[in-house]
Amino acid sequence: MKFKKFTLALLGMLVAGSASFVSHAQTSQAPGQGRKVYGVAFYNLENLFDTINNNGKYDLEFSPQGKNRWDSYKYNSKIKNLSYALSKLTTRRTPDGPAMIGVSEIENITVLQDLVKAPALAGRNLQIVHHDSPDRRGVDVGLLYDPRQFRLINVTNHYLHIPELPNFRTRDQMCVFGLLGGQRVGVIVNHWPSRRGGDKESSWLREAAASLSKHIADSLTNLYPDCGIIIMGDLNDDPSNKSCAEVLGAKKNIDKVKAGGFFNPFWQKLDDGIGSYIYRGGWDLFDQIIVGYNLLPDGRSRLVYDGALVWNNLPFLLQTDGKYKGYPFRTFSGGVWTNGYSDHLPTEVFLTFR
Repeated sequence: MKFKKFTLALLGMLVAGSASFVSHAQTSQAPGQGRKVYGVAFYNLENLFDTINNNGKYDLEFSPQGKNRWDSYKYNSKIKNLSYALSKLTTRRTPDGPAMIGVSEIENITVLQDLVKAPALAGRNLQIVHHDSPDRRGVDVGLLYDPRQFRLINVTNHYLHIPELPNFRTRDQMCVFGLLGGQRVGVIVNHWPSRRGGDKESSWLREAAASLSKHIADSLTNLYPDCGIIIMGDLNDDPSNKSCAEVLGAKKNIDKVKAGGFFNPFWQKLDDGIGSYIYRGGWDLFDQIIVGYNLLPDGRSRLVYDGALVWNNLPFLLQTDGKYKGYPFRTFSGGVWTNGYSDHLPTEVFLTFR
């Protein structure tokens, strides 16, 4: 694929957008004011649809007339559950929660507005970044951010063009650029093509998505050599799969990462049996947050990587009994509404000043 036109457009929008967006966010804490820790999280919200069928047959199941009988009661329960889950993504080092939370499987900006206004989150004043993608199911990626910690500068959205499949439609990749504690950071939020048709048969689509993510990252780094890069999302692949390990070149060991490369802290976690999604009894770790070289000890960013986790220690996110005990507590199971959260677990990385 050729990216020359895309690169020029990205660089132009970032430069042009710097003046227009900065004034709309509060100033983040500057370096030298203590070793503040910033969390950057990701959560697949599992079919967060409203109750209105505005996407034809692809949206029918999430309407009162569809097979899920998706009504206001179920929708509001889902919002309540997810907002509560997000409110609990706090640690001793990050008592105010993540600075940014990438999300996927959301229908539109309205569901995110309902989410951040829910009582469990309303006091956090989380801001929304959203873009309507061409995905046939009508699901998008988005990002929530805390304006006390992250200053938004610009957003660009990038279409995954597959020349061999002219009618192929999937989620756009969202590049959110701004200042995290005064340090330039670019976060690329993804939901790569699914494994429909078989993981081997569909892997080339995720490899194409990985190539696009890498090109966005390279373009940002060329423009801002000290920019910290984070690639996050439901990648529908594990860290050792070709898309992540070869196309992105994300390494399992931090000391193997060279300038311009990436570190994948979730590779070792999966090797240790920790996952974020379970299929036929086996854990996968599709929900990854991949850290660019500049955010590592030898990089050029003032922020540096300081740990990662899969949020598997919140009991309410897991089934507590029955056949699927220990699985993520999803919204539907076997076609029956279970009033759960998501079929994925949240993940998070932490950054602090050198």
